[in-house]
Amino acid sequence: MSMHPDEPHSSAAHLPHHVAAPIGADEAAQALRDGPIGALVLSSIAVGLLFLGWLAFYFLLFIPRGAIG
Repeated sequence: MSMHPDEPHSSAAHLPHHVAAPIGADEAAQALRDGPIGALVLSSIAVGLLFLGWLAFYFLLFIPRGAIG
């Protein structure tokens, strides 16, 4: 991208039609009330799989080897 230093530069962010319309407090509260359910479900699944993997390592790898020492 070759731009000459004497050319004026304008960002697309300063154009009014590229800026999102502001939302009201009621809309923001509603979005926060309904929004994080999917993220909580996804993170719960990930943590559950991580815990199951840890249990598999514990019972299938560490317990059969016996105590150290």
